Amino acid sequence: MTTSGLDVRFVSVAIDGRRILHGVSLTVAQGEIMAVLGPSGSGKSTLLRVIAGLVAPTSGTVAIDGADVTTVPTHRRGVGLVFQNNQLFPHLNVEGNIAYGLHIARMPSVQRRERVSELLTLVGLPGFGSRDVATLSGGEAARVALARSLATTPRIVLLDEPLSGLDHDLRYTLADDVRRVVRTAGSTAIVVTHDPDEARRIADRVVTLAELSSDTR
Repeated sequence: MTTSGLDVRFVSVAIDGRRILHGVSLTVAQGEIMAVLGPSGSGKSTLLRVIAGLVAPTSGTVAIDGADVTTVPTHRRGVGLVFQNNQLFPHLNVEGNIAYGLHIARMPSVQRRERVSELLTLVGLPGFGSRDVATLSGGEAARVALARSLATTPRIVLLDEPLSGLDHDLRYTLADDVRRVVRTAGSTAIVVTHDPDEARRIADRVVTLAELSSDTR
């Protein structure tokens, strides 16, 4: 087991008697971006939710930077998650969305504003803080969701089909931007997608979910 980055060992998940994941193992080095490919319904999103602490594994372990976090609550794992279709909070503007985790962490308001401004510049949306999220384009919303996931400087960033629903050309342009932003932030990241080209543009290493499962070993 590495002492930094992410280690998932033989994670299985069964829900209502239906097996979702079986013996999934992976290691992501500190600062590495890994893409996990698989068709819809294969369990990719469930894997991310296990790592984030949103789904408890039936068996197996999750370790971050050498510490077992399998039973640690989500808010104490140091994980940022970009949900599929972004899922921005509709009652908050762009600044409120990005600062949400910072507010929970009780960061002083002046520092929160500085951090939001820094992140908006990083994702290419300077000056967007006061915008209503309902007025954002799909690409802008994806950038805001990424900024929100990075706000608290997480140790691990998890991206669940972050560019789904965007047209072909925009998706690949944003894939390059996602790689740049995550790399600049210095985060360890996993992105799950069904698109091999998107995976190759974002990640340092691409694997399939089937390769990670003990079913195929």
